[in-house]
Amino acid sequence: MIDLRSDTLTMPDRPMLESILSAPLGDDGRTDVQGRGEDATVNRLEDTAAELTGKEAGILMPTGTFGNTAAIMTYCRPGDAVLVDEEQHILLTEKFVFEPALGRLTPVRYHLDSRHMPDPEEIDRLLEQSGAKLVCLENSHNFSGGYCIDLPTMAEIRRVADRRGASIHLDGARLFHAAAHLNTTADQICQYADSVMFCVSKGLGAPVGSLLCGTKEFCARARTTRKLLGGVMRQAGVIAAPALYALEHNIQRLQEDIDNARLIHERLQGRLEKLHMQEEVQTNILMLDLSDAGIKADGFCARAKEKGLHIRPIRNDIRVRLVLYKGITRQDAEAAADILLELDRSLRG
Repeated sequence: MIDLRSDTLTMPDRPMLESILSAPLGDDGRTDVQGRGEDATVNRLEDTAAELTGKEAGILMPTGTFGNTAAIMTYCRPGDAVLVDEEQHILLTEKFVFEPALGRLTPVRYHLDSRHMPDPEEIDRLLEQSGAKLVCLENSHNFSGGYCIDLPTMAEIRRVADRRGASIHLDGARLFHAAAHLNTTADQICQYADSVMFCVSKGLGAPVGSLLCGTKEFCARARTTRKLLGGVMRQAGVIAAPALYALEHNIQRLQEDIDNARLIHERLQGRLEKLHMQEEVQTNILMLDLSDAGIKADGFCARAKEKGLHIRPIRNDIRVRLVLYKGITRQDAEAAADILLELDRSLRG
């Protein structure tokens, strides 16, 4: 079975698992006067994450949702308005900060243009109208199909936010995929954001964890938020060690996943009649549109699974997502493309 449901399906390899056995451990929940925990491996991971993103400090978080939630709750108070795009993961899937019984924040939605990027002029207008002091960006963007915000657009949004006195939080769950597509480094993307969250448990291949990075002052406050939300861990070096291994060994190989996603796209380009693909593959995600296929996404995915391809609907009953990741080979990608072509032919009647 070729399983392309998500890059959260990555499995740690033996060297990654062995890194746990030699990791110095301590109680990350007991902090010193500088706010650092007693787990040396966690501290090393947080310092590495801060360096990679060009920030002053980092904090280990249990999940990406937790990291985004802690960041937003650190910036905001109940009733505040927050700018999010209409298909942003924070808005549609994570939701905590906008729940009336929980975060009690107000989402102010901005649109993505035909290139799947925000319009700085719209963000400027919405900041003025709403009085919001936080803009949330997502790079790369999950539900758009892994598209990226380019650096000039990031820079212009930064200028707009500065003019309006607003902060920028970047959901960088797949930050390093974006850096690969944009032919740059993570810190060059993150220079335009006040804070950034990235996951180590997706394409980077660690079993669990995300990092939230920002200024020392912001991270000190975010540590308090993490504690209030129940996210303090103890001997968390057993999580941090695989994460460190991922950052030291798996960033460069993300290009393989992007290449495999592009391979599927290239093999199907101009050959499909009932299925529609996104115009361009920028990272490791490929979206299929079933609006002309005469079948709903659940049924299509069931047929694909019968043929050896495990995929899933995303957001509605006419969209299906494929995600490439560590452990999926070029041969797997070719086979996945062949199965999709076979399914398309079967839908032609």
